[in-house]
Amino acid sequence: MARRYTNQQKSSPISAPIAAFLSIVIPGLGQVAALKIRRGLLMFGSMISIIGLMIWRIRLLGRLEEGFWPTLLKAFDKSLFFTGFTIAAVIGLWIWIVIDAARQTSQEKQYGNSIFFLILLVFFTIGWQISEISIVKLASDANEAWVPLSKILWPWDAAVTRAKDTVEAGARILIDEEGDNPPPVPELKEGEPYIRAEPNFGKLSSLDEDNEIVPGSEIRLYGKNFAPNTRTQIWWSDAIGNEFQPRYKGQYLSTVTDENGAFEIEMIMPYRLVPPSARGQQIHTVMARQVSEVGPLMPSEPLLLTIELIIETIFMGMMATLFGILFSVPISFLAARNLMSSSPITLAIYYLTRTIMNIVRAIEPLIWALIAVVWVGLGPFAGIVALTIHSIAALGKLYSEAIEGINPGPIEAIQATGATKLQTIMYAVVPQMIPPFVSFTIYRWDINVRMSTVIGMVGGGGIGFLLVQYIRLLEYRSAGIAVWFIAITVSILDYVSAEIRQRFV
Repeated sequence: MARRYTNQQKSSPISAPIAAFLSIVIPGLGQVAALKIRRGLLMFGSMISIIGLMIWRIRLLGRLEEGFWPTLLKAFDKSLFFTGFTIAAVIGLWIWIVIDAARQTSQEKQYGNSIFFLILLVFFTIGWQISEISIVKLASDANEAWVPLSKILWPWDAAVTRAKDTVEAGARILIDEEGDNPPPVPELKEGEPYIRAEPNFGKLSSLDEDNEIVPGSEIRLYGKNFAPNTRTQIWWSDAIGNEFQPRYKGQYLSTVTDENGAFEIEMIMPYRLVPPSARGQQIHTVMARQVSEVGPLMPSEPLLLTIELIIETIFMGMMATLFGILFSVPISFLAARNLMSSSPITLAIYYLTRTIMNIVRAIEPLIWALIAVVWVGLGPFAGIVALTIHSIAALGKLYSEAIEGINPGPIEAIQATGATKLQTIMYAVVPQMIPPFVSFTIYRWDINVRMSTVIGMVGGGGIGFLLVQYIRLLEYRSAGIAVWFIAITVSILDYVSAEIRQRFV
């Protein structure tokens, strides 16, 4: 009898056709009228959200079109699957809600939870389109991503360097197609590197109306007295001394000397923007340059900078955690309900403290770092300020929740002796708080060190600033050194924190 009573459902005040009609008018209204209020509200909210998101995405796909049908047709043209599937899914879901409304009028227990899987499927489809996920692009462009990724995964070629010895010779080139009054040919001296250009005048490459390269004059370079069997780079210097290495068929122009240290190579005079204000003869210089590494291996500049800034990052996290503890511990007692509910005044302080902590904690450290950079300027101090502010709110919340979960027995025992509020906290609360306080503090230190690598990207100091600079300059090996040091540092800190937690918690 008990089982039959438990399974008995409330009778619906309306019939199945009326419930179905109500859900046709407003999705979920039939379920609400059939006393399945939570189910009806959930279906109504889901349908309104799906329809709103669908209209928003279709309008974006069909932007710049006037009217409903042109917008819809353009959306179909740009994304046939998404537009067609979501419209069909909305219609199907609406029909399903109508059928479900009719079923909910029955006194038999109704499940029909498969409708919620359809709702999740529609949300997933919309989320896929909003996120612009492309499996095809992910697979087709994998080779392009592998080049920088491989340098990041194994960057150690850039971690060491040697002293460089440079052998160089240059020849002057007149930028004049007629060749009036060309510069003198360089004089060949015994034992010194030598290069000459024939002819030593010509026209630079240029751009046409379609920004396509129009090749300039062709010149031939002759070199002597260089190191034999050695790669030699060709460089170009314009009239104001700006150097660059010309490209040919996507590769930097270079050659290899023969066994006598000589070479011969043809090249097209490169494109170089000449300012309209330039007057008189324009003399450029073509150079042959051999760079060889000599001496012992030494730490490279990226390695030294990474070590310097990872140390700075660790201390940023440590200082922010220390300052966070100093401020969050007293705040956590004000945010503990079991300690602040004795009077309306203390309860008001509790709610005010909680509200402020929630607001501060809701703002990400990256935003605080932007504010701190404006406040105290670029550098690690801005990062410490940002992490400290966020740590106070985060640790205050964790500490206060730990205080609210302590055993009330010792508190009652201390209070029974007539102890004051401060004595109760010192002798009944604090001893119970040491283990969770240590655990939360170590966890926050780990978070602050990892977060220090991020806030550096907005000028908050630490290794993050260096990392983002290397990535912007496409120096992926140097960026890889920074990434590896970040990973090693976090791993070491995890081991250290585990040891500390084992001793004190």
